[in-house]
Amino acid sequence: MESLNKTIQKMMQGRNVAANMDQIMKQVYADPEVRAFLNQHRDRLSAESIRRGRSKLYEFFHEKQLIKEGKATVAPGYSPQLQLDGGQIDVTYVPTQQLIERRHQEHLRQLVNSINMPKFIRQATFDNYYLDDQNATTGRVAAYSAAVEFVKSYSPDRFQPGLYLTGSFGVGKTYLLAATANALAQRDVATTMVHFPSFAVELKNSIRNNNAGEKIDAVKRSPVLMLDDIGADAMSTWVRDDVLGVILEYRMQEELPTFFSSNFSMAELEKQHLAINSQGVVEPVKAARIMERIEFLSREIQMNGENLRKKG
Repeated sequence: MESLNKTIQKMMQGRNVAANMDQIMKQVYADPEVRAFLNQHRDRLSAESIRRGRSKLYEFFHEKQLIKEGKATVAPGYSPQLQLDGGQIDVTYVPTQQLIERRHQEHLRQLVNSINMPKFIRQATFDNYYLDDQNATTGRVAAYSAAVEFVKSYSPDRFQPGLYLTGSFGVGKTYLLAATANALAQRDVATTMVHFPSFAVELKNSIRNNNAGEKIDAVKRSPVLMLDDIGADAMSTWVRDDVLGVILEYRMQEELPTFFSSNFSMAELEKQHLAINSQGVVEPVKAARIMERIEFLSREIQMNGENLRKKG
C-alpha cells in the first residue's frame, strides 16, 4: 500500500502541483460521504478549517478506494470514518462488519472447549440435525426436542439436568451434543465437550507430569459439561472413582448440568461397565454411587434410528 505521504511526494514532483491537487480534491469533495460530512458540520467548519483538513479528507477517500478494490489498507479489517475533533477534521478507524463477525465466531469457538473431539463438532447445528423418526416420544425427535428446550430454558441461576443420550453407533448422539454446545455458545454459555475414553488415557499419561489434577479441575468446573462415549472402554478403578467420580461429585454438589452419550443405557452402564473394573473385579456398590450422580445430573433418552455413518 502506498502511504499518503508518498502519494503527496509524488504529486509534488510534478510540474503542476496545484493542478494535480485540485484534480484529486475534486474527486474527494465529490464523494457522497465526504459531502454528507461537510454538510452535517457546515456550521462548525470554516473554509480555512476545511482547507487544513484536506489531507484527512483525502486519507478517508483513499482508504475507502483501497477497501473497495480489495487492496491492502493502513488498518486491515477497519474502515475509515470522518469525525470532527476540536473543530478539526480527523479520521478514525472502526471495525468492519466482517471483522466483527470474525471476532464473534472466534468468541463462539472459544466458548466450546473440546477435548479429543472430532472436527465436525465446530459446524454442528440444530438446523442440520438429521430427523427421520416421526415418533415424538422417542428416538431422534425426542432427543432433539429435549436439547432445544434445554438451550431455550438454560439459566446459570437454576439447576437444569442435562441429557443422557443412549443408542447404537451412528444415530447422532455426538452430533446432537455438539449442536447443543454451539447453540449454548450463541447465548454466551461456555461448554466443555470431552471424549471420555481418550481423556482417561490422557490423564494416565499426565500422572508422570503431575498435572492430572489440573485437567480434572478444568473439566469439572465447566458451566456445562458433555462427556461423550461413556462406557466405550473398560475403566480402571482409578478412572471410575478418582476421575469420573470426582467430576460427577463436584457437579452434583454445585448443581452443574451435565450431558452424556453412551452406547449403553443407564442400567447397562451400571451393571455391565461401572460395576466391573478393567481387572474384572465386581464392585456394585461403587457403581451404584457413580450411577446415582449420573441420574441426578441428566435425564435418559433412547435414540433410535439407522446408522447415519453408513448413509450415502
